[in-house]
Amino acid sequence: MAKISRRDSLKALAVSGLGAGVLVGCDDKKAEENAQVGGHDHSHAAQNTGLNERDQKLMQQKFFTEHERKTVKVLADIIIPKDERSGSASEAGVPEFIEFMMIDQPQQQLTVRGGLKWLDIQCHKRFQKNFIDCAENQQFEMLDEIAYPEVAKPEMSQGVAFFTHFRGLVASGFWSSKIGMKDIGFMGNVANVWTGAPKEFLDKLGVSYEL
Repeated sequence: MAKISRRDSLKALAVSGLGAGVLVGCDDKKAEENAQVGGHDHSHAAQNTGLNERDQKLMQQKFFTEHERKTVKVLADIIIPKDERSGSASEAGVPEFIEFMMIDQPQQQLTVRGGLKWLDIQCHKRFQKNFIDCAENQQFEMLDEIAYPEVAKPEMSQGVAFFTHFRGLVASGFWSSKIGMKDIGFMGNVANVWTGAPKEFLDKLGVSYEL
């Protein structure tokens, strides 16, 4: 089955070098800006008052067709479904986040749009219907072919590349959202009290001071 646990998603995110503040394909400065997008509800309806003017405009633009948007939602919720801990990827606004990333970073568009089309073509060959119209067991059967690169067949390489990239986007979007940050227990900046360097280190250095 292609569903993966939140912790598996997080592990995949860490291994790929991504993170809530280091999103797909970003340099350091851009990552910081996109992390601000993550700190909000990703949905277009949200009042993203913390975003700069450019990003607020991008949030209002659309890239996906209605069919693609529905497919993105289904795929995202298969990757991170709702569970007893927290909401699903779509409830965290991940589809809106991915759409924002397509507009913000056009170099990703071909991989994602091409991958969504590839998925529908493969499902038509197997089940004579688009991915979102397939039964759940058929969707999982298809995704099992591309979700595990180490055992995937060579002819599935295009689908593997797409799904690996898409899974990274979903994980980035989820764990940079309010729901995802709460799920992982991220507290952000909290007040702390400095009580000085440990005495054993001061003694070793032969120094002392008063706070």
